[in-house]
Amino acid sequence: MVLIKLFLAFLKIGAFTFGGGYAMIAMIQAEAESQGWLTQEELVDFVALSESTPGPLAVNMATFVGMRTGGVLGAIIATLGIILPSFIIILIIAKCFEKYEKSKAVGGIMSGLKPAVVGMIGAAFISVTRTVFFPSGISISAFSSAGFWIFLGLFAVTTVLAFKKVHPIKIIILSAVIGIGAGYGLGL
Repeated sequence: MVLIKLFLAFLKIGAFTFGGGYAMIAMIQAEAESQGWLTQEELVDFVALSESTPGPLAVNMATFVGMRTGGVLGAIIATLGIILPSFIIILIIAKCFEKYEKSKAVGGIMSGLKPAVVGMIGAAFISVTRTVFFPSGISISAFSSAGFWIFLGLFAVTTVLAFKKVHPIKIIILSAVIGIGAGYGLGL
C-alpha cells in the first residue's frame, strides 16, 4: 500500500508541477508532510543535500523520500512516479512540436505558465527561508538572531557575486565555507 501511495503521490507531483525541481519543492513538502514521510526540517536538510549531489533536485528528493519510506523498491517507485509524467509529456511534445510550434493557443499556455512557475518557486523559497531562519516564527527577536544575519550576509554576497559574473563553482565553494564556518562558530 505504501508503494502505491508513493507512486501516485510522485506521479501527481510530476504531472502537475511545471518549472523544474524548485517549483516542485512546495508540492513535495505538502505531500511528504501530509503523509508523515518527512518533517519540514528534514525536507529543508534534504534540499541542501540534494543541491550538492548530482542529478535533478526533484528526482533526488523523490528517491530519498521513497528510500526512507519503502526501501530500495520505494526509491525506485517514487523516482518512476516523478519522472514518468515528464517523459510522456516530452514524447508528446516532440511528436507534435512542428505542427503546433506557431499556435497562438500553445503560446498562450506557455505565457500563462510562467507566472505560476515563478509563484511556485517563490513559495518554496519562502517556506525554506521561514523554516531555516525563523523556526520559532517571525518576531522582533528573530531579526537579532545569528541565523538572520548569516542569511542576510549570504544573500548579499551571493547577489554581489552574481552581478560580478563569478563562476558558479566559486560561489558554491564560498557559500560552503561561510556555512561551515557559521555552523561551527555558532554551534548550529
